[in-house]
Amino acid sequence: MSDRVELTLEPLGRSIALAPGTPLRSVLHEYGVEFPCGGRGRCRGCRVRQIGGSMPIGPEDADLLTPAELEAGWRLACRASVDRDLTLDVGQWRTVILADHSEFDFEPREGLGVVVDLGTTTLVAQLLDLRSARVLAVRTAVNPQTVHGSDVMSRIQLSVQGGEHRALVEELRRGVGRMLTKLMATARLEEPRLETVVLTGNTVMHHLFCGIDLEPLAGAPFETPALGERRFRARELGWQLPGDPVVIFLPCLGGFVGSDILCGILATKMHESATLFLLCDLGTNGEIVLGNRERMICVSTAAGPAFEGGRISMGMRATTGAIHEVTAGEGGLHCRVLGDVEPRGLCGSGLVDAVAAGLELGWIEPSGRLELGRSLPLAPPVELSQGDIRQLQLAKAAIATGLQVLRARFALAEDASLPTYLAGAFGNYVSRTSARRIGLLTGPEEAIHPAGNTALLGAKIALFSSEADAGFAELRRRIEHLPLAADPEFEDAYVGALAFPVNVA
Repeated sequence: MSDRVELTLEPLGRSIALAPGTPLRSVLHEYGVEFPCGGRGRCRGCRVRQIGGSMPIGPEDADLLTPAELEAGWRLACRASVDRDLTLDVGQWRTVILADHSEFDFEPREGLGVVVDLGTTTLVAQLLDLRSARVLAVRTAVNPQTVHGSDVMSRIQLSVQGGEHRALVEELRRGVGRMLTKLMATARLEEPRLETVVLTGNTVMHHLFCGIDLEPLAGAPFETPALGERRFRARELGWQLPGDPVVIFLPCLGGFVGSDILCGILATKMHESATLFLLCDLGTNGEIVLGNRERMICVSTAAGPAFEGGRISMGMRATTGAIHEVTAGEGGLHCRVLGDVEPRGLCGSGLVDAVAAGLELGWIEPSGRLELGRSLPLAPPVELSQGDIRQLQLAKAAIATGLQVLRARFALAEDASLPTYLAGAFGNYVSRTSARRIGLLTGPEEAIHPAGNTALLGAKIALFSSEADAGFAELRRRIEHLPLAADPEFEDAYVGALAFPVNVA
């Protein structure tokens, strides 16, 4: 046997020389392939298709993939190794990561700055000229920790129970450092003078990057004392960046309310607004803040990964081949697929649409029960299972209950209309009509607005802000964090929110 074999990834056109027996899991996460269950062979989320060479069918493949899928070459990447030359189709993992090019007020100064949105799944960085706030370069990457699972709880478990905390910290710092090195190279500046790097993210990413113990977040009441801003020099992190800039991870607001929500408040100017409004970042963890310049309250809800295609039988991210839009018409369902290719799976916005359409057609009951049997065909071979509907019910109930508790704290009537801003990729692409139909959001459609990547925009505002020197202490004192796990109203309200609305005006 040769001492090297070649793995070719299409349509990326990348060829990688590997030692025989190299697990695919150790290679493919760098190219966007996700492992939602952490590589345990319990889901279908990492499936790839062989188009050259061969991969034997393993027991997990046979359990989780249909005979037709196996015949077409689909395999679970987490259970496969490269023993001979192999060509894989990974086109389903090409994706567009939400960046930001909004204008904002700033005080110019000399030098360059970088902002990083450190997401659970993806990373995006922008290099700015501090004299003009002009974006000079953008770089995106997959969070290297997606190989361990698609949600933060899998990483908490690996850190606390698996004893891998130090390894996770180093893995994340290396991944961000590599991205920033490529970002600076992309800009091709003759004499770069990098002054500051500002990072933002959820509380788990904050703790992992900063090397803070995750034990307090592993169980109730899910509160951590280490929420504050952390500062480093680039060389402390092992980064070789020009000027050895200061690296600042912005402070968090609560147990599972991160600095990304602090940045969202800055981006939407909630802290300056006379009008009361909602800011919602809907992902694996739903982070919500309601308020204005007089008062702000934030909560987090464990929505699970359904909004990002996780734990869905044919779920996937919003990438090529994903059904992202489903409408009801002429007694049937009509699906749109990203990239106008054959459907491969269902992303979060498509899931919400599919259930909303099923409710409209009477194929799904308000209880969530499928009238048509065990599954609802969408576009072959993609179908919606009874379990998928249940996962969406759990996710939407968590968000709806968080919103209900916040409204109660402000003594708002149930029918009181509030401007609602949706942050992040899912919030920007989900249909407002469908979100209201399943009971995820309430109020008139015209009051619901996509807000873009508020984490990245807020990080840029923080980059120029003098308040960053004090860790935004004054602003943080004005924001109340409400732990829903300790709220006596939450559990009853959550159970009541599981059902879908009978109809929506």
